[in-house]
Amino acid sequence: MKLRQPTDFLILEALHAYGRNVAPNLAHITGKSRKNVNNRLPVLEDYGLVEKIGPAERSGLYEITDRGGVVLQCRDEYDSSADFEGLVERRLEANGPAGASAAMARGADDSSDEASEQ
Repeated sequence: MKLRQPTDFLILEALHAYGRNVAPNLAHITGKSRKNVNNRLPVLEDYGLVEKIGPAERSGLYEITDRGGVVLQCRDEYDSSADFEGLVERRLEANGPAGASAAMARGADDSSDEASEQ
């Protein structure tokens, strides 16, 4: 997973904070160009961090996934982790999908737990 900083994290933060949204709104919220946001959303979708939702296939409405929420939780470790994807997967397995959403809703940060796992 190769994330573009800060754009990808800003998009994930906006979707987490404001809920499902479309590229023009995300561009406004993040301060990034609409073209940039439009280019990054499909990449984030390929990584499983966001999901395009209906009602129409071409609606362009996106929401953050549980995996995207875990990526936000681990944001501070993105540059320092040799295996960021592995870190995210371990957190997903430990939390389970419902746990990841609940942890993000609480604003939980268990980065200190990760240091003890390595």
